[in-house]
Formats: sequence, structure tokens, C-alpha cells
Amino acid sequence: MSGSDNQFDPATMAGLSEASQGSDDSNFDIFEWYPRYQSCQRYFLDHAQHSVPVQALSAFLNIQLPFQKQPFPTFNSSSASSTLGQQQQQPNLPPSVSLVPYIRRLVATGMDFPGVLHGFFGDDWTTGIGSLHEHERRNYLFAAKSGGWASVKKDYDMGPSETVPFLRPLQGPIDTELEAAERSWSEWLAMEDWMVGPRFPDTLQDSSSQASRHRASRS
Repeated sequence: MSGSDNQFDPATMAGLSEASQGSDDSNFDIFEWYPRYQSCQRYFLDHAQHSVPVQALSAFLNIQLPFQKQPFPTFNSSSASSTLGQQQQQPNLPPSVSLVPYIRRLVATGMDFPGVLHGFFGDDWTTGIGSLHEHERRNYLFAAKSGGWASVKKDYDMGPSETVPFLRPLQGPIDTELEAAERSWSEWLAMEDWMVGPRFPDTLQDSSSQASRHRASRS
């Protein structure tokens, strides 16, 4: 069976669909999300990285934009660098630039305001990178809880030339966000003690079930 056939294998598609239901949001669908994420990639590469506000903020936060990365810059969504480091025009492939490092830098510096996220990632940012943004905010909380300032800064540095210039506490947290982080942290601690599967604490199971029902009631 060829690679293209494997790509569209029904069993694989069903498995991915089931995996997407494991998201914190019971309404999340990976196949609906992915085109929105690609839209954010295209906006970031074709428009945002070439705008003065995004360039100014990126310089202040000490993170290079794709077109600034040497020796193989990415100027737009129709260009991608091969694994051998040679630029090739591959208009039929999605952009190879990940948006996660930019989301992480905005979160860690407290710059992840809705207006900034819109400026970086375009009109589809809420559906395209909203879930990633939510998870990165939670990861930032976990990093702060796991270690001290120096440890967190080291985690958020990007090599010697793109160190994070400063860290700020998570900006604008709300009760539901903190409660979800607390549940996830408790689940992680339970796994560290091998309290998974049939050993999973009933109190955490009840908490997760209530959270799922609450999310379903909002839909």
C-alpha cells in the first residue's frame, strides 16, 4: 500500500477522530481545526511577519520571525525549506513553520492579549490556535509550579540567541482556567503515583465527569 493510501486509511481517520475527542473541549474536532490552523499559518507568514507592529514586538521579545531566520528564511506560505536545508517552492504543501514557539513567547512574556493574537494569526485565531493558546497557558502554569524562575526561563529560552528577555505571571487568568489547571495537575500527580486506569482516584474521576458535563451544557 502506498503512502498516499495510508494517509486516507479509514481506520487511521477513525482513530484520529476518536483522539480528537480526548481534548479538554468535548466539541473539539481535529479535522475542523486543522484548516483553521493552516489559515493562521498562512496569515502569519504572508502578512503578519511583514508588518511593522509584529516585527517591533518580536524584536522586543527577542524572537526571530520566519523571514529573518538564516540561512534559510521563509518569506511566505508558498515557500518551505527542505530537510537538507535547500529552499524549494512547494505550493501544494502546508507551511512548515510551527506557530507554537510564537504562542509560547507571547504567553511567557504576558503579551498574549486577544488583539496581539489577532495581529499575529489573523481572523481565524480563536479556532485556529485558540486551543493551543489555552494549553500553552496551562503549560506555563505547570512550569511555574514545577520549578523556580531560573528553571522556567531556561525552558522558555530558544537557544543562546533567542533567550526570553523577561517573564511575567500569567496574564488575565479566570477561575475556570485555574480550576481546569488544578484538575490537570492533580491528574498528573496521580499518574506519577501510577494511579491510572482502575487505580484512578474516584474524587478526580468525579471532578473530570463534572467538568465534561459542564462543557457539554455550554454547547
